[in-house]
Amino acid sequence: MNARILIAEDDTNLGFVIEDHLKALGYEVHWALDGEAALSQFDAVGFDLCLLDVMMPRMDGFNLAKAIRAKDEFVPIIFLTAKSLEEDKLKGFEIGGDDYVTKPFSIKELTHRVRVFLRRSGNHTKTGEEILLGKYRFDTTNLKLSNADQKIDLTQIEADLLKLLSINCNKLVTREEILVQIWGENDYFKGRSLD
Repeated sequence: MNARILIAEDDTNLGFVIEDHLKALGYEVHWALDGEAALSQFDAVGFDLCLLDVMMPRMDGFNLAKAIRAKDEFVPIIFLTAKSLEEDKLKGFEIGGDDYVTKPFSIKELTHRVRVFLRRSGNHTKTGEEILLGKYRFDTTNLKLSNADQKIDLTQIEADLLKLLSINCNKLVTREEILVQIWGENDYFKGRSLD
C-alpha cells in the first residue's frame, strides 16, 4: 500500500507542482486548498504524512496542525511557509510540527524530507520485533500478545491480522484489503474465515 500524503496549500501553482511530483513517485496524494477542507480529508482518509502551508484561508496551518495532533500524535507534519522568522519556526515545532521548510524551496529537497519522515514514521511503536499496542506487547516473531497479567499465543493468521491493523493504526482497512493482504485473494470461502 502506497503512503498517503495530505497537502494543505492554497497556492494552486505550488500545490499542483507538489502533488504532481509526489504522485509521480508513487504516493497517494490528497490536496486541500484550505485548512477546514484538509481537516475533513484527514478525518475521512487518515494519512502517513501531512504537508501544511501556514497561511491559508478558513483555518491556518498552525491550527490545523493542532487539530491533527489531537487526533494522531505520530503522523509527521511538515510546515511549508514563507514565514521565516525564528519565532514562527519555534511556534511550529511547539504545536507538534516535525519540520519547517521555508519558501521558496527545492522540490527535490522536499521529496527527500518526505522520504525520511515516511521511513521513520512507521517506527513510533516498534522496538525490534515487538509492537507496543497500549498496555499490550505484540511479539511478531514468536506470535505472542502479552501484558503484565497474561500471555496469549496467536495463530499465524491472528498475528498477521494484528500486525496489519497495527501498521494501519487510525486508518480504515477494508475487508477486501484484509483478505488480499492476509489470505492472498478476495475469495468468498476465505472471506468466511474473516467473518
